[in-house]
Amino acid sequence: MARILVVEDDKEINNLICEYLGTMGYETVSSNDGMKALELLKWDKKLDIALIDLMLPYLSGDRLLSKLREFSELPVIVVSAKDTVQTRIELIKMGADDYITKPFDLDELVVRIEAVLKRCSKSNPDVSGDVHQRLEHKNLVMDTEAGVVTVNGNQLELTGKEYAIIELLLRNPNKLFSKVNLFESVWDMPYFAEDNTLKVHMSNIRNKIKKYDDEEYIETIWGMGYRLKQN
Repeated sequence: MARILVVEDDKEINNLICEYLGTMGYETVSSNDGMKALELLKWDKKLDIALIDLMLPYLSGDRLLSKLREFSELPVIVVSAKDTVQTRIELIKMGADDYITKPFDLDELVVRIEAVLKRCSKSNPDVSGDVHQRLEHKNLVMDTEAGVVTVNGNQLELTGKEYAIIELLLRNPNKLFSKVNLFESVWDMPYFAEDNTLKVHMSNIRNKIKKYDDEEYIETIWGMGYRLKQN
């Protein structure tokens, strides 16, 4: 069963979450402040997911998330009383995998955790145990067993979301994905029209590919979405 880091400064809430997750079979590690949580995230390599509150002492939850993304793609669910569209958008851009607002139902929290873990395991062959597959498009090759993507034999340094986007496109080479469809398939959360997270990820993927091949691999169909460029 998964090992979960619970970062919440309210000890009563922290204990409640840990106790409930324990009854559901999860192993939990807890922290009451951002700085201690950051140290745990650095040295505990057995963590599978983190629940992070925003209002934390010493190091706020959003800054903790930002620092975490400098060295890890560990799945993160933000737990907070803040419930504005802009807050959600900013946290998604920073690398949050999901967002749940207080007060929340513990059963819903478990469902969110299971959904994020399942989604992340699909984009991580070492976790999912998927049958070895080699997905190709022109000189772009994905080895799903090794979790590696290469262009002309050169390995791309990809984030978890970038890998998931490429995998989705390679598995559906003739499909035109709308921005909404592509975003919600990868992030598994609602798409906001004013959010440019997907655009930024696409730009990063293209730049990484262009480093080794000037040919265009992903094309934008104006007003419609993205697909693999066939010609």
